Amino acid sequence: MANDGGRLLIVDDNKVNRLLLSRNVELLGHRASVAENGRIAMEMLATEPFDLLLLDIEMPEMDGFEVLEALKAEPALRDLPVIVTSSVEGLDNIVRCIELGAEDYLPKPVNKVLLKARVSSGLEKKRLRDEQKELLRRFATSEVAQDLEESGFAIGGQRVYASVLFCDIRGFTALSEDQSPEAVIEVLNVYYALSFEAISSNGGIVTLMIGDGLMAVFGAPQAVENPAQSAVSAAQNLMEMMSDFSRERVANGEAGIRLGAGIATGEVVAGYAGTDQRATYTCIGTTVNLAARLETHTKTADCEILIDEETRAGLSDDVSVRPMGQVSFKGFSAPVDISSINPADE
Repeated sequence: MANDGGRLLIVDDNKVNRLLLSRNVELLGHRASVAENGRIAMEMLATEPFDLLLLDIEMPEMDGFEVLEALKAEPALRDLPVIVTSSVEGLDNIVRCIELGAEDYLPKPVNKVLLKARVSSGLEKKRLRDEQKELLRRFATSEVAQDLEESGFAIGGQRVYASVLFCDIRGFTALSEDQSPEAVIEVLNVYYALSFEAISSNGGIVTLMIGDGLMAVFGAPQAVENPAQSAVSAAQNLMEMMSDFSRERVANGEAGIRLGAGIATGEVVAGYAGTDQRATYTCIGTTVNLAARLETHTKTADCEILIDEETRAGLSDDVSVRPMGQVSFKGFSAPVDISSINPADE
């Protein structure tokens, strides 16, 4: 919200009421726009940003109750503070407004002192909500932020079909010992920047970062058409970009950097884990464990990308796949068929 006050939308079918409320709002240091019914108001809200709504109930075409219901159903507008200003009497009507999401109810004629207090309170709530959304966008992926806005927050998970990717930097411990802390952090920042670009551009989200290791999921919280293909494309893109970065380092007399990635596809349980005070979006299950084992095995197999059979089955014919036979992994009762994938530029 701008420092010169908030931007309010006044919705009332009575021209005198619109003029009076506009004047009172502007005297409080805010900017006012008007709409003569709910339909016009919703059209304005779809194209212009507002900080607060002053809403009448009895209007033609679309009344105040219908506007509140429409706002509640629209994720982008459901947090817009609404103060009902109406001559409609009856406790039931007031309760209905509050249940539909209104912040408060002011009877007409509107008391100027109460109007000032309610508007100030509503704008402060809007400011706090905007700050929360900004923090969410900064510290969560856009997909998780969108899922929270659309579905709300609840501890728990659901079964989904997805691909999981684990990736880390080869020889990171030795690399850290040979460089200053500042240089190591710079390497990690580049690595994370390239990782997020490769993963997000292919429909995935990063769910975990520990040191030089990260985990990403493709298919949750939002579905993707082909999770396996998306995950492999992301890994190939990342390998290609990190290869370019490594060549630059070598040209400058610094140590080169190699990555290893493991990808597995299947059913996972994805959702928010933790407590109401501190939680993270993640996924668990055999598929996750297998992806982690595949990433670790890239060191033994001396290759960059390893995938399981379910991932291979979802790939297009133009992806170069080399069967590696069966491998026994800790925690798995039967050997697993694995394959290696070439980076995109090979």
